[in-house]
Amino acid sequence: HKLSVAPEMDIMDYCRREWRGNTPVAIRMRKGYEAVAQKFASIRTVRGDNYCALRATLFQALSQATQLPSWLQSEKFTVLSENLLSKYDWIKQWQLKPKLDRKMGEISDEIKDCLILLRKKWKSISEIKSPIEKQEACDKLFKNEEEEYSLYEALKFLMLNTAIDLYDADKSGGTVPVFSWLLFARDTSSDPCQLMLNHLNQIGHSGGLEQVEMFLLAYALQYTIQVYRLYKYSTDEFITFYPNDPEQDWPVVTLITEDDRHYNVPVRICEESAV
Repeated sequence: HKLSVAPEMDIMDYCRREWRGNTPVAIRMRKGYEAVAQKFASIRTVRGDNYCALRATLFQALSQATQLPSWLQSEKFTVLSENLLSKYDWIKQWQLKPKLDRKMGEISDEIKDCLILLRKKWKSISEIKSPIEKQEACDKLFKNEEEEYSLYEALKFLMLNTAIDLYDADKSGGTVPVFSWLLFARDTSSDPCQLMLNHLNQIGHSGGLEQVEMFLLAYALQYTIQVYRLYKYSTDEFITFYPNDPEQDWPVVTLITEDDRHYNVPVRICEESAV
């Protein structure tokens, strides 16, 4: 099995291999990598197949998980698919990745299985005390294609659930974060059904996550996603946070992107910056 997240390599070795030459872009990328290398010693490259934002975020979250997030512990979590499908018939058009070796069942059962798997994996990895063993467990999971893609279905479904909550809150006059207005201001996602059909169903198939959907992912997981956007080096968007005003108690995961389309993960925090 091919590992979806490659073994770590020195971050500056990687940079020199990828960005030779003296074009303005190459120079900017090298400076961006040098800045990241002040904090992180290594990089692990992530398979690029339109799931890479989900893959990089989940890999980082599981790699540092020490407990099960409260939303994963809730009683309602495993019946989420049944509850939503009983309210919104259009969710039947959810596009599941075809299973490798069996016929598809009822959509709510399929999604429920994905959600239960997410809880199970998160729980077992978060209970591992040894950092080396935790990393080995993550590597093993991200080699198991069937399980890995089931986890992305769970994440996408959680994003849909979060979008529905935000949409309903806004319609009933509640306060919602700014990104939520932007999400539903697009012609292609004026409501949660459109968002599902034109965006969430495409993730992993014909498209990845757009900027505004990175906010949605962060809210769905209740994680702050910190991204080094290398092509924005020397601007105030070089380090971007999703959301930009995160909750104090949300854990933080860090990703690297060269173009806002493909994401890799920095690992091994440098000794100096860890102090």
